[in-house]
Amino acid sequence: MSLPSNDPLHGKTLEKIVTELVDFFGWEDLGMHIPINCFTSNPSIQSSLKFLRKTEWARKKVEALYIRMIA
Repeated sequence: MSLPSNDPLHGKTLEKIVTELVDFFGWEDLGMHIPINCFTSNPSIQSSLKFLRKTEWARKKVEALYIRMIA
């Protein structure tokens, strides 16, 4: 039997993380927290996912903000 994961991102898809951040902050505040074009210029979930899947540094910032949000 395995122990439950202590990783707050365990089982969370990137889409779920971005959606929850947008629901919590809104696009404008999210763009202030993480100033990247996919959040500040004509934002959408799909365009954000496309960028974040290719850009590790940005994805790490999104994951860190999510962890702070749920803490």
